[in-house]
Amino acid sequence: MPTIDWLKKEFHYGYESGDVLAPEPDPVRKEEEDKIGGSYRNVFYKGILPFIRPDSVVMELGPGKGSWSRPILDQIPYGKLYTVDFQDVTKWLQPEKYGGRLICVQVKDNSFSALPDGTFDFFWSMGVLCHQNVEHLQEILTHSLQKMKLGGVAVHQYADWEKLSAYGWDKGKIPKEFITKPDDEIWWPRNSQKIMTMLAERAGWTVLYSDLNLIQRDSMIVLKRMR
Repeated sequence: MPTIDWLKKEFHYGYESGDVLAPEPDPVRKEEEDKIGGSYRNVFYKGILPFIRPDSVVMELGPGKGSWSRPILDQIPYGKLYTVDFQDVTKWLQPEKYGGRLICVQVKDNSFSALPDGTFDFFWSMGVLCHQNVEHLQEILTHSLQKMKLGGVAVHQYADWEKLSAYGWDKGKIPKEFITKPDDEIWWPRNSQKIMTMLAERAGWTVLYSDLNLIQRDSMIVLKRMR
């Protein structure tokens, strides 16, 4: 752990974060927000909405049951959303309801080979990169870059052990015994703003912000394809 096989099996049930835009959080979302120390509604309005237009073509990594997919689709009535997941998410997202605007791509690895190059205006993930070790993060960042249009932007939540330590392991619901274990034995591998920035730049991204400072436990990086 966290191997590709582990990731495929662990989230077979379809992860869900509740209604991320409701003025008052439902119990599922409330539990999640207590863990991260932030509002999903605020994350959507400041971490997604400024980077998309009604005709944007968006890629979402690890949509699960579509807590973020549905509000994104509402904001791109003339665009398209491609979801990328190890699971067959069509049973949860029901792409047939969206008239071709929702394309669900089931993958076996981090190559992004099934997606067209130079297509996407925006690339989003929440609750995905936090479970990836450095090797997988590098694969995702490297292979996704060529799928973006020039000027395309990506926003990803990721594990930040420095913020987690300041926020509190118990409050963040991450087992404190992970501190003494190697990354291949835990489901919340070590990462930081410095490491994430290095990996993104190595992959060819321009880092606009290493953290949007929207949540207290984790960081959210903003990247742009400049060349």
